[in-house]
Amino acid sequence: MDLFSAQTPRDLPGTPLAERLRPLRRQELIGQERVLKQMERYVQSGFLPSLIFWGPPGTGKTTLAQALAHEFEAEFISVNAVETGAKALKEIGEAARLRRQQYQRKTILFVDEIHRLNKAQQDVLLPFVETGHLVLIGATTENPSYEINRALLSRCRLVVFERHDASSLKKIFERAQTEGLVPEHEKLQPELQEHLFSWADGDARRLLVGIEEISSHFKQSKEALTLESLQFLLGGTVLGYDRQSEQHYDVISAFIKSVRGSDADAALYYLARMLKGGEDPVFISRRLVILASEDVGNADPRALQVAVAGAQAVELIGLPEGAINLAQVVTYLASAPKSNRSYLALKKAQQFVDSTGTQPVPLSLRSSKTPEMKALGYGKDYLYPHDHPRHWVAQNYWPKDLKAESFYQPSQQGFEKQIIEYKNWLKGHSSDT
Repeated sequence: MDLFSAQTPRDLPGTPLAERLRPLRRQELIGQERVLKQMERYVQSGFLPSLIFWGPPGTGKTTLAQALAHEFEAEFISVNAVETGAKALKEIGEAARLRRQQYQRKTILFVDEIHRLNKAQQDVLLPFVETGHLVLIGATTENPSYEINRALLSRCRLVVFERHDASSLKKIFERAQTEGLVPEHEKLQPELQEHLFSWADGDARRLLVGIEEISSHFKQSKEALTLESLQFLLGGTVLGYDRQSEQHYDVISAFIKSVRGSDADAALYYLARMLKGGEDPVFISRRLVILASEDVGNADPRALQVAVAGAQAVELIGLPEGAINLAQVVTYLASAPKSNRSYLALKKAQQFVDSTGTQPVPLSLRSSKTPEMKALGYGKDYLYPHDHPRHWVAQNYWPKDLKAESFYQPSQQGFEKQIIEYKNWLKGHSSDT
């Protein structure tokens, strides 16, 4: 637990650049213009509600919470959800209640990673937030609607933070230079700055870590940085991707929609993001097998074969080479003609079964494997299609009390054109005996 007034002085040796450059006032924040306008309304009204700050890392959530506490002259208590239990939260709430009743002073509780609090811990906060004894500011990188109790979430205002764009990152970089935190001789060429901003991936804290790496380099060497040496110095980009987070669902959704929409290049982009983020390749291949039937279907019957073969290959050889198999499947499915008519036909059939209930199977279609079954008429009058021309014969396959329905309506895409021709032939001979 940290009190705002007791934070590490910015000028102490070894203090990270991100802390030394952290704005103390709301007006000093860079980016998040929409969020700052929302906060301005609260400041002008003199009322600060409980808030949930939702956004990627390094976008200013902690900084803004501290600035608001200073502006509202409130007691600021900061905790990390991972290190906090229900008992500690209750003690904080009780202290806030006494502080408000005895000194009329507001208490702001900042809970970092609030999505990591379990239901019981979140429930402890509820009465203190509800009565106004405590102003809660929770910070999370996860979708609050998934991770935070509905009762607590309904008593908070949701504030969405956006990832910093290149313009905001450049302003932060320039501020570091202006305040002397980046020596003059360490100025980077525009090409190197662009790589630094791209490497930061919208995370201001990560940007400042990169600047510290560059500063450390120049303390040991006066040799100018090249793009290659900067890439080596910074290492690879760590993408914001968590297999248990909203990113997991958003990226796989964009991936599937790109394949469905026949954009092979966009699909490959999302595939690369998932693989770089550590997604399970078996999960990806299973989704592609589903898509092959749901979105390609009989427009290209080979699509399912390709998807299944790809899934088997991925399980057989694993990563990294399995990514090549995935890429082949993705490009094939994205480039294939599309039809969802099989999927729609299944949905219609399921709805029909729900509405008509369990109907007796016609005797002619029942299994007649035993003498007893045959004696009951099972299988009697069944016409074996292969005994007839074109291996087809007109006969009824529907339960007696049901009228034949037409669930499957092939499209004009790919192989389904041939299916339409065959269905038309069947229809033309349906009266044959």
